[in-house]
Amino acid sequence: MKAVVWNGALKVAVENVPDPELLNPRDAIIKITSTAICGSDLHLYDGFIPGMQKGDILGHEFMGEVVDLGPGVKNLRQGDRVVVPFTISCGSCFYCKRTLWSLCDNSNPNAPAAEAFWGFSPSGLFGYSHITGGYAGGQAEYVRVPFADVGPYKVPDGLTDEQMLFLSDIFPTGYMGAENADIEPGDTVAIWGCGPVGQFAIKSAMLLGAERVIAIDRIPERLELARQSGADIINYEETTQVIEALKEMTAGRGPDRCIDAVGLEAHGFGPQYWYDRAKQAVRAETERALVLRMAIQACRKGGTVSVPGVYGGLADKIPLGSFVNKGLTLRSGQTHVQRYLEPLTKLIQDGKIDPSFIITHRLPLEQAPEAYELFKQKQDGCVKVVLKPGMSA
Repeated sequence: MKAVVWNGALKVAVENVPDPELLNPRDAIIKITSTAICGSDLHLYDGFIPGMQKGDILGHEFMGEVVDLGPGVKNLRQGDRVVVPFTISCGSCFYCKRTLWSLCDNSNPNAPAAEAFWGFSPSGLFGYSHITGGYAGGQAEYVRVPFADVGPYKVPDGLTDEQMLFLSDIFPTGYMGAENADIEPGDTVAIWGCGPVGQFAIKSAMLLGAERVIAIDRIPERLELARQSGADIINYEETTQVIEALKEMTAGRGPDRCIDAVGLEAHGFGPQYWYDRAKQAVRAETERALVLRMAIQACRKGGTVSVPGVYGGLADKIPLGSFVNKGLTLRSGQTHVQRYLEPLTKLIQDGKIDPSFIITHRLPLEQAPEAYELFKQKQDGCVKVVLKPGMSA
């Protein structure tokens, strides 16, 4: 089969690789019909996530058709259309039983490596380094899905791939980021990053009752998409004093809730940004934490900072004094995707959101190398790329 493989920083290729096989009674083989490039994939592409090996198959946002099943999978049949959560969960451990799916104790075969890096292991993840299991990803023609009696979610009749694909990651991630912010009616919510997760966080904050959303980015196409969703916007290249601008927009108090939908490769300005760039370049620091610092400093006293953006290691100069003395709450975590599949599907069915609004580019799987550069460089107004196996160029 054809698959998108990682061959080093800034090096991906579409290569012929062996077809996946059933390895466990609870496995399924899925024929991919749609897959996508996530902002988190760029952290792999740029070489910032450890544990990658040459030839690893990328991709954790995918859906398709069941073509083979292990004897332990009783809830699926061949021919079912399914969307697959990027988190791999066993369904029976301490954490899965508490719907903390991304913290599963049993799905990461390389848990000791994760424990050495983070103290404890999260769940296994598709296509996201050997620290999280070394599982082949879904930017391919076929993929093996472990614990297929727990993860894959059957697509209801009448819903298209493009409506359902992002339930694999970015829609639940944006929603959980907004939910973690503890939004109350009347709140003002500031969201850093108007990429795909940020766009879903904007929509979700409004669905959860925010009175006002302020979106912060520098890319015109992303800011315009945020404006179309009803957000006020700040272009930080035009207004470099973002914290002061947020104070002015909130009568001096600051936003009630702040969401960092950017993560470890934040762009920005000023001495701290260049400090981060320099330290990250020599791997003396793994994160550019400019946005996290701003979110903590901007949030009103007693407010909540939510972090759906991906961080992988260590960051400097976090303003803990501001965090403690303002009495802030900080919430984060990989997304508990399975928790959100049914309620978010109902939002789609009820016409309250159409996730396909985010798609700007649809390309054949074979054009993945070009698609990665298009997405990374934000060329041609690119916000979100969907790759289609078998699609003609």
